[in-house]
Amino acid sequence: MYLALGVICLAIPSLAIFFWIRKRDRDSDEIEQHTITAQELHTLLASGQKIVLLDVRQPLDLLAYPEIIPGARRIPPEDLLARPSLFPKDSETVVYCTCPGDKTSRAVLHRALAMQFCQIKFLRGGLAAWRAHGYSVEPYREVFHLYDPRLAARSG
Repeated sequence: MYLALGVICLAIPSLAIFFWIRKRDRDSDEIEQHTITAQELHTLLASGQKIVLLDVRQPLDLLAYPEIIPGARRIPPEDLLARPSLFPKDSETVVYCTCPGDKTSRAVLHRALAMQFCQIKFLRGGLAAWRAHGYSVEPYREVFHLYDPRLAARSG
């Protein structure tokens, strides 16, 4: 009886670890399918292929790096996360940020995938990877707020 209890006590955590590893590997495979490198993106853009390029950086990141990849459109990540209608439906889309580990881009990617938008990728390494390869950037000249004025209006 003690032997059977011991086997069960070892089997349950082992199975939990096994299934956790399988899920993590599946998630990793999905992320890889929706990743593009700076070199790949540069090649696609240079070939003239139509790609919607979205800069999803947070406002403080724009202060630190006030430049944008030519042709990119900045959409605040909270807007994309809150309003899925902003995702282009029939276009190849690439999102990028400057977060460590591409955190914001991954959050936007996960939201898009959950909404069945499959033609989306994120730029691995974001703006830093793009710049590290010496690809061109241009100054970001749009007005942006460090806070969300809609939230300030609600609390005031």
